[in-house]
Amino acid sequence: MRLATLRDGSKDGRLVVVSPDGAACMSAPAATLQQALEAWTEVELALRAIDDFPEPLDPAAIMAPLPRAWQWLDGSAFQSHGDLMDAVLGITKPKTDLPLMYQGTSDKFYGPTDQVKFPDEALDIDFEGEFGVIVDAVPMGTSAAEAMGHIRLIVQINDWSLRALAGPEMKTGFGWIQAKPPCGMAPFAVTPEELGENWHNGRVCLNLNVDWNGQRFGAANGEPMGQGFHELVAHAARTRDLVAGTVIGSGTVSNTNFREIGSSCIAERRGIEVLDLGEAKTPFMRFGDTVRMEAVDPSGRAPFGAIEQKVIRG
Repeated sequence: MRLATLRDGSKDGRLVVVSPDGAACMSAPAATLQQALEAWTEVELALRAIDDFPEPLDPAAIMAPLPRAWQWLDGSAFQSHGDLMDAVLGITKPKTDLPLMYQGTSDKFYGPTDQVKFPDEALDIDFEGEFGVIVDAVPMGTSAAEAMGHIRLIVQINDWSLRALAGPEMKTGFGWIQAKPPCGMAPFAVTPEELGENWHNGRVCLNLNVDWNGQRFGAANGEPMGQGFHELVAHAARTRDLVAGTVIGSGTVSNTNFREIGSSCIAERRGIEVLDLGEAKTPFMRFGDTVRMEAVDPSGRAPFGAIEQKVIRG
């Protein structure tokens, strides 16, 4: 099952169930995705019962599946990306087996075709291709095995970053504020079975194709996460309840063979250049640049649809 949210003049939009071919939809029995998540056990059967899709789906009307959330927690579950970022930022972190995670802004998620405003190119504008999950209410102390049952939806995310601000903010010992503006989401939130065998061990085992200004930049696969999403959910819920609608990200999708398959963010490419050439050569984004992200399965199907966003001056 795939869900989308359409513009209706409100901040939270109108929830619809999407047809299998992605061309049409039907209004859901809950007004918004947040309402559906808060009553998932009652609403899910009614959502799944929908098999008639009378309304053409207008791509321009699609918002983020969850346009605003109570909570956005982003992990960093790909070791190859973490190692490169530490090298770029000049940071030495203590060794730990615990997942890395921070709490970001959640009051807005950009839609898949929204233009994204930034104040200055000198802030080093970067995209980050990720996967994420949306949970129902998760009790404090939930184990990783139990957490798997709380993962209701899976999403594809563009976690925008301002790299000129990231290093200084990290070195303060507190979290990111200015360096992490709102994220973008692909059109469709999907239930785990929608991915079939490509959802395995709490991981999205799909290639995430990333194109920058029409040129392929990366095609990393989501399977090599150091911790699965169920483990990230359990980590987040260790000392607190998670409200329904909490979004948890994987961090930038990255593979150890990044020289062959490319990267999901510019900072990683620059880190590779530092290692190989002694200095970073790839510039960050400029106003007018576009980035497209689309996870595809082996048949070429894109279960989440595509994010295609342009950077503009704020």
